[in-house]
Amino acid sequence: MELFELSAHELHAKIEKKEVSVSDIVKSVIDRINKVEKRISSFLLVNLDEAINRAREIDDQIADGREITLLTGIPVMIKDNMCTRGMLTTCASKILMNYIPPYSATVVEKVLQAGAIPIGKANMDEFAMGSSTENSAYKKTRNPWELNSVPGGSSGGSAACIAAQESILALGSDTGGSIRQPASFCGVVGLKPTYGRVSRYGLIAFASSLDQIGPITKDVTDSAIMMNFIAGHDKKDSTSVDVPVPDYRKSLINDVKGLKIAVVKELIGKGIDEKVKKCVLDAVATLKRLGAHVEEISMPSLEYGVPTYYLVATAEASSNLERYDGVKYGLRSGSAEDLLSMYYNTRREGFGPEVKRRIMLGTYALSAGYYDAYYLKAQKVRTLIKNEFDRAFSKFDAIISPTSPTVAFKIGEKVNDPLSMYLSDIATIPVNLAGIPAISIPCGFVDNLPVGLQIMGKAFAEEMLFRVAFTFEQNTEWHKKRPAL
Repeated sequence: MELFELSAHELHAKIEKKEVSVSDIVKSVIDRINKVEKRISSFLLVNLDEAINRAREIDDQIADGREITLLTGIPVMIKDNMCTRGMLTTCASKILMNYIPPYSATVVEKVLQAGAIPIGKANMDEFAMGSSTENSAYKKTRNPWELNSVPGGSSGGSAACIAAQESILALGSDTGGSIRQPASFCGVVGLKPTYGRVSRYGLIAFASSLDQIGPITKDVTDSAIMMNFIAGHDKKDSTSVDVPVPDYRKSLINDVKGLKIAVVKELIGKGIDEKVKKCVLDAVATLKRLGAHVEEISMPSLEYGVPTYYLVATAEASSNLERYDGVKYGLRSGSAEDLLSMYYNTRREGFGPEVKRRIMLGTYALSAGYYDAYYLKAQKVRTLIKNEFDRAFSKFDAIISPTSPTVAFKIGEKVNDPLSMYLSDIATIPVNLAGIPAISIPCGFVDNLPVGLQIMGKAFAEEMLFRVAFTFEQNTEWHKKRPAL
């Protein structure tokens, strides 16, 4: 087995036993990138020379007796909406095509301090607005399982590079499913932590009350390891919550006996592909066989999740993206006669069609005469959704649904049908509105494409997610399957 095929915890064991060097690992990953990247297009920026130099430095430090962490020497892909000091950060948008941040995001600093090696910046939907990574201003990323299909979005580059084994670990961001849906489409593990559990400082904002950074990994153990390093309070982020961070590895328990798990009727019925539904129900049956108590519940307010999200998220995007005006950084239009035309032309030339669509939707929802009817009403419905989750978690330890109603669709299939594209996040959006954590793990295949199982937990109960996910993973083989590239 090649080194690039191993998980982070497997590679750590080999480094610790001095069976391999960090340079060996990085070389293996780079060879893999050189072999398959032209077909996948998961990278916006490849950081190979610096990765090689960093690997040599770490090898020298290890030889001198440096203590290593579980991330030391492990290559990590960083989604291109996280600031990286001295390294291009574009959000896959033309409006930031030349932006090099003077600082790094807190999560980036944390993984670098732990010894991880940044292998590059991942392609994404522009400003994280999309479910297919077709909205990037630079390239379309392809699904490693079927090259004519999308990898999901907006963290499609991060998920595709893990599935294609071009990196060992990856960081993504999730505003309405942007970690979990691509993880589902690419057959890997994606965790959206509780809102406030991981610092958003240095994450270029889409919708500030919904955005959250999380790991995309080959297995559940690697996800728990990454959370040990990236979780925690950050005084630079006013929404970061100051609560203790447990050792998530201790929650990797192969046992669900006695746990109460709910299946949401509204997320397993109408609009869910029958073959996807069967995979999810088979997964539920596995957990039941392993000792969990499973019950179906109804959460009627989830029906309003998509329209609520596309009012709240677009309103916040309209506010957040106002800063891109061509004055301080990023693109500035060369065809401007005065200040107003410079603003107008910069945004017209710099933003793609989906970003423009969402800015206009959000601006309309916030405008005089419509604020109460749209944005305020959406916030009230958001509270109803959160309250419904609270009631469910007063009786159950975890809630289960499909991650996505379908497997990966064809490239170009939904580009001209925004509503159909938006509905692909029907099962993931309520989690962000409620601020709770959720994980997507592989649970089967439909037409040779992966199916994701979504496990949801109450706020700051990531340990429960890891326990349920780890138990399922240890009693099935889905997470071991890799695309033939």
